Amino acid sequence: MTVHLINPSHLSFGAAVMTPRWLYVLAGATPSVLGDPVLVDETLERADLSRLSPGDVVGIGVHTLNVLRGYEVGQEARARGAFVVFGGIHASLYPEEVFERGGAHAVVKGDGDLVWPRVLMDCANGAPKRIYDGGRIAAEDFVPARWDLLPDGKYMWASVQTVRGCPKHCSFCSVWRTDGQRPRQRTVDAVIREVVELRRRGFRFVTLADDNFYPVTLDDLRQAEARGDGARLASLAALREERFALMAQLARLPDDMIYFTQITMEAAEDEAFLAAMRKARIKGTVVGIESVTPEGLKAVFKTFNRSGDELVSCLRTFRRYGIHVLGSFIFGLQSDTPETFDATVALAHKAEVTIAQFGILQPFPGTVDFERWEKAMKDDAPRIDGIPLTRYWLIPQTKRPRLYTPHPSMSPGQVRALTQHAWDRFYELWRIWHRARRIPWRGRLVFTLMSKLYRQMYANTGIATDSARVAASERWGRRLAGWSVRLFQAAPMPDLAVPQPPASAPVAYAPQLVQLTPPPSG
Repeated sequence: MTVHLINPSHLSFGAAVMTPRWLYVLAGATPSVLGDPVLVDETLERADLSRLSPGDVVGIGVHTLNVLRGYEVGQEARARGAFVVFGGIHASLYPEEVFERGGAHAVVKGDGDLVWPRVLMDCANGAPKRIYDGGRIAAEDFVPARWDLLPDGKYMWASVQTVRGCPKHCSFCSVWRTDGQRPRQRTVDAVIREVVELRRRGFRFVTLADDNFYPVTLDDLRQAEARGDGARLASLAALREERFALMAQLARLPDDMIYFTQITMEAAEDEAFLAAMRKARIKGTVVGIESVTPEGLKAVFKTFNRSGDELVSCLRTFRRYGIHVLGSFIFGLQSDTPETFDATVALAHKAEVTIAQFGILQPFPGTVDFERWEKAMKDDAPRIDGIPLTRYWLIPQTKRPRLYTPHPSMSPGQVRALTQHAWDRFYELWRIWHRARRIPWRGRLVFTLMSKLYRQMYANTGIATDSARVAASERWGRRLAGWSVRLFQAAPMPDLAVPQPPASAPVAYAPQLVQLTPPPSG
């Protein structure tokens, strides 16, 4: 029996920006008695399913946007006599659909780290259960990834997870419901060992692939202190202290290493945290800006964000600490007007956002937005190829609408066209080169290629409506990806040692010693 793990994708670029971490974590969870699993990332190349034999196990991880391809893989794998097991967020939300559409023998809900060996043993005995509930495991039970199985020269960035879960409750996001609002934070030693292993293999760019790298805000601490909740305050302070300890250890690794992560905009008021990020060489972060207007932020439950000039000031604070911002924006909100698109791009330039992504509002399963949208549709959802719009992920990509919630003043075509125009304007070559002035000379070509590659991978293939443009973008993405990977590679450091933790670490927050920084006015 051979174990195959497949990351499905309709588009393949020959190389990829970041390692799909779940493949290598489940490889680490696979019992050694079964041998090394065969790992296939279809963002690189299509899976060769002719290699399957009866009795093999095929594990397929799916989210909403790749589930249709995942179902194609599952059906063919089952037809070839393999045991088919689905996992991932979409399978956790819609297990019955997976059985009906994907040819599944079993579905793993929740975290797969601990339950995966049991699934494989049951398959080996010819009797897999229908549902396996992995739940939300504790951070100390997270399985380290099998990075020794990585193919050479295929990924620009490696990925290491330091925390699962997010305490926020954004309406468009499912993380806080699926992974929980209580941050499950790995120990510093576990994270550092994994980062060191990746640098030994030649990766110097590492994404700290967390739901929220900044799980404890200054406002969280202020509120706990104001309530006199000593236990809560101590717990939050400990989580925060561990963040600082992790960054202190990252700073001790080779100085050619660069890290990227994802945090909320509230970190802009926490300059001690930003200073620690700079020292740790966390050079970039995704920041969910979402909307540049107060009305838009209210609509997505993100009123803790800033807007207007305050937003510009917050984003420039990141830049002052040498942290590049990948700003994430959402178009198609009910409060948007045609002028919102121009204002958003203008603000992104004014705030010195280094990279930007402009998405169209889409109700994802597991979110508040989806529940409201599905309830509003009731039994009146239009059908495409016989599939109700409320199950849009089952509709072929080129036939899916680009706007799911009717807009009061703009047509879906107008929203799509204005979104595409925003991408085009932000990623004009001269603008990319202008932003590259903030990058050291030796990195400007890398930044320019990455910017063009990002646009090809996420703009044209994501929001274009004609298949010819998608195909052309895939070809260009394939060429750019191959060149870019070579620019990101570094000489391996096989003898790199894991730094020993210091005898004592600086106190990042102690209410009896440190006066909390007041929030910005307004």
